[in-house]
Amino acid sequence: MKIKACIFDMDGVIVDTAGHHYEAWRKVAQDLGHDFTPEMNEKLKGISRIDSLNMMLDLLGVEVAESDKAALCKIKNENYLDAIKEMDRSAILPGITELLDELSQLDIKYAIGSASQNALKVLDLIGLKNRFDVIIDGNSVEYTKPNPEVFLKAADGLNVLPQEAIVIEDSNKGLEGAITGGFRAVGIGHRVHLPLAEVVYSSLQDVKFNDILEELNRSI
Repeated sequence: MKIKACIFDMDGVIVDTAGHHYEAWRKVAQDLGHDFTPEMNEKLKGISRIDSLNMMLDLLGVEVAESDKAALCKIKNENYLDAIKEMDRSAILPGITELLDELSQLDIKYAIGSASQNALKVLDLIGLKNRFDVIIDGNSVEYTKPNPEVFLKAADGLNVLPQEAIVIEDSNKGLEGAITGGFRAVGIGHRVHLPLAEVVYSSLQDVKFNDILEELNRSI
C-alpha cells in the first residue's frame, strides 16, 4: 500500500531533549538519595511522566506513597521546563528540517505523535509548531505508549489508514505501539535498543524519504 504520511515522535527524533529529560529525572532520584544512570534512562523513553516515575522507582528499588507521586512528577516537570527555557532552533536534530521540506514537496502529510505533555511548548520554542499538520501529545490521549492510541489519533487527523503511514520513533515502547496499530516502524538510535524496528537509522541526517521507503520494502 502506498505510504501517504509520516508520524514523528518528538523527543529524540525531532528535537534533542533527551539530556534535559535525563537530568530532570536524575535530580529527582538524587533528592531521593539515589543516582540514576543513562542506562536506566533508556527504559523511560517513549512513556508517560507517571509511568516514567514508576519505572524509575522500580529500577532504584525505592518505594514512595502513591500520594507523593504527583508531587515528584511536578518536580521533574519543573526541572525540565527550567532546562529548556532557552531552547531554540539549534536543538532541532540534524536532517529534520530537510526531511520535512522533502515531505512537503512530495505531498506526504506529517504529524507529531508524542507522549510529552510539553510537546506544543517545545515545538514552539524551536519554531516547528506550525510545520505539522497534526500534533497529538500526552494531553490528547487516554492511554500511553505502547498503546497505539497516539499514532491512531494522528493517522485519523491526517485522514490516512495506519498501513499508509510510517511511524518514526526512538523508543522500543513507541515502536511496539506503532506495530500494534498497524503502522510501518522506523527506529532512530541503536539497533540494540530498538529490536522491534523494521529499519533503524542512527539519525535522520542525510536520510531521504525514498531511502526510507526502499529500506522498508527490503525488510518485508
